[in-house]
Amino acid sequence: MSDLAAKGGVVAAAKKALFLVFHIGTERYALKATEVAEVLPRRPLKPIAHTPAWVAGIFAHRGVMVPVIDLSALTFGSPAQARTSTRLVLVNYRPEPWVDARWLGLILEQATDTLRCDPADFQPYGLDNRQAPYLGPVREDEQGLMQWIGVGDLLTAQVRTLLFSDDLTPQEAR
Repeated sequence: MSDLAAKGGVVAAAKKALFLVFHIGTERYALKATEVAEVLPRRPLKPIAHTPAWVAGIFAHRGVMVPVIDLSALTFGSPAQARTSTRLVLVNYRPEPWVDARWLGLILEQATDTLRCDPADFQPYGLDNRQAPYLGPVREDEQGLMQWIGVGDLLTAQVRTLLFSDDLTPQEAR
């Protein structure tokens, strides 16, 4: 193999990113692996009163209270099915650059596969879905469409305040 071909292979590999693939019903979605802190089995959660139905609860992990949302319930209004492949995925939630990343738990169905691809393969799908800003671009392959989920856009400001009240700026705390 020539040096030029070897360098080309390194550049092509550098453009690719790893994604965690999961399902909501029959539809495929992806999270960028750099946003995933840990993939855990489902576990019992303590419910949180007066939160939206898609806020599944909280649990203690390594001395930290972690809020958990059910992405299926958030997206389509139906809770994730309890399957052996349903996971509790800890993501590094960082809604704003000045806010330190915090763990946020996501209940995800069939979260057992990964995909390595060029992030540029995901393309805008032409809709302005302001009710679900976390639904990012889509990628087409032999299995159909897959949509990228934007972790930083998962929570509205109101829900973020409920779940992460200590992240408030001085102006928001008033």
